Amino acid sequence: MKKNYFLLSIGVLFLGFGLNAQESEIEAEEEDFSQYADLEMMDGGKRFTTSKVLDLSPNKLISFSYDFQGAHKLTLATNTLIGGAVNVNSVQGVRFASNFPVISKTNILVNVGINYWQSNYSKDGADLNGLSQTLEQNNLSTTGLNATVFKPLNEVNFLLFQVGADVNGDYQFPDSEALSATRLSGTAIYGWKKHDRLMYGFGVSRTYRVGELNYIPVFMYNYTFPSRKWGIESVFPSRFALRRTFNPRTLAFFGYELEGQTYSINNSPSSPIRTNLLRSEMRIRFTFEKSLKEFIWLSAQVGFRYDWSFNMDTSNNFRGFFGDEPYYQENNLSNALYFNLSLNLVSP
Repeated sequence: MKKNYFLLSIGVLFLGFGLNAQESEIEAEEEDFSQYADLEMMDGGKRFTTSKVLDLSPNKLISFSYDFQGAHKLTLATNTLIGGAVNVNSVQGVRFASNFPVISKTNILVNVGINYWQSNYSKDGADLNGLSQTLEQNNLSTTGLNATVFKPLNEVNFLLFQVGADVNGDYQFPDSEALSATRLSGTAIYGWKKHDRLMYGFGVSRTYRVGELNYIPVFMYNYTFPSRKWGIESVFPSRFALRRTFNPRTLAFFGYELEGQTYSINNSPSSPIRTNLLRSEMRIRFTFEKSLKEFIWLSAQVGFRYDWSFNMDTSNNFRGFFGDEPYYQENNLSNALYFNLSLNLVSP
């Protein structure tokens, strides 16, 4: 529960900072691509709201990135014995994500995408138990499919749906056992777009961002200040960003995001028994994004990775916020600095 209160405090702090940010006029030195997303849409004479606010960061159609976490400690423990601490030199890997429109009409927008993440572990010293050994030898991977549906109802109201299916673990394709542990997630939001600078909505999410399955309420809030130099992009409590627009091709963000999944892994490389690694982390970060040429953007991110969960379980127990069932193995990661560098093809 302390982590839930901590997350809420972080969100309130960032929101208060954004609402008191300086507002002044923006000098658009280059073409503002966001204007294309805010044209009024019509279908047989009926008007519908659009899916963005002014100056919202551009959608990434294709993204290639490299992610690196610095040195930290992994403390291994079980219910009956202490495994000790392992020095992790780094966690690094490539990431790929895509998000393409397949239906783009005035009364409905549908995007689909795929994603792939690697987490490669490098450590010092002897293996204290099976987890540290399998992490270094097999590493962790995530492969997923996702879809987003934006359904405007009229000039103000809209529905937003997001669904995803992810295979997470220490697998090597083809691996039928890993495929059988596919994790399904989804979000449904009912929202309002009050004007071209403000849209918000309330909904519910089935998510693994806290490492294990949970159902949480969500609040989406996208707002651009009248000066158009500052803005907020958020789906609380999953992520929040205060945006600074220097010009339409140069953006900066400060905020956080929760990243997490349940991974199906062997509890040691020699063991046939698979367990669930409940991995979750909060990334408090600063991001700088700039257009290199037309729709090719560079994004550089640096921040602090805060460990949320790195426990292990032998079953898919649903604990929710209040469950107190003990874990098969409780572990802790010390926090670490990280950076992420990506090259992106964005939509106009």
